[in-house]
Amino acid sequence: MAELWELQFMRHAFVAGAALSIALAGLSFFVVLRGIAFMGVGIAHSAFGGVALGLALGLEPTLSALAFSVLVANLIGAAARRGAFREDTVIGIFFAATMALGVLIVGLSEGYTVDLFSYLFGSILAVGRAEVLQALVVSLLVLALLGAFFKEFLLESFDPQVAQASGLPVKLLQHLLLSAIALAVVVGIKLLGVVLASALLVAPAATALRLSSRYQKVLALAVLLSLACTMGGLLLAYWLDAAPGATIALCASGLFFASLLFPQRA
Repeated sequence: MAELWELQFMRHAFVAGAALSIALAGLSFFVVLRGIAFMGVGIAHSAFGGVALGLALGLEPTLSALAFSVLVANLIGAAARRGAFREDTVIGIFFAATMALGVLIVGLSEGYTVDLFSYLFGSILAVGRAEVLQALVVSLLVLALLGAFFKEFLLESFDPQVAQASGLPVKLLQHLLLSAIALAVVVGIKLLGVVLASALLVAPAATALRLSSRYQKVLALAVLLSLACTMGGLLLAYWLDAAPGATIALCASGLFFASLLFPQRA
């Protein structure tokens, strides 16, 4: 382990991965609690369209993906609140539309296909200081938001009607949470890829809920499990010369499947 820390690219991967995994674990608690696991998948794939659009227009792809994903996440929330369709239906429509937009832009443009697919599959071992700083800033922003509004998010997640009757700004809380999810996922796709970034947004809290029903323990366990999956996945990827995003996602999924072998804790 000590010899790995001497490698600069591994130091960057460990720090960026740890920061991002903590932020995603905190969000995963509310994602699973609210039953919007598919939201992470939808936002991750909408980021694909944002990256393609940014590259086509000559914009910084991470920024264009961030703006595009935050917009899509809030449009999903607004459409779902209208009550015409279930939230998963709205996510599915946006999922298809934004991915189709990305594919269309790829087909009409030339010269950046390699860059685009590096965002699609991610490369945590290739992150530099800028990406590490980005992950740290995003993690701090997400944790600050969750810390400032934790009780409000918790009440709104359990019972939106009671939260609204209590005078809480339910719509604003929903938009804040969706924007935070979009922010963390967009940074996550640069490290893990579009396909795998949503794994840490669901699996840690889902596994933790198998082990405890007390929200304090669930939140703490989700963070610990997310960190373990990220660190363990990076080590496995290094030793096996495998794709780190895949090993991290498989570690997260493996822990969840392992938790199913034991009775759920009350």
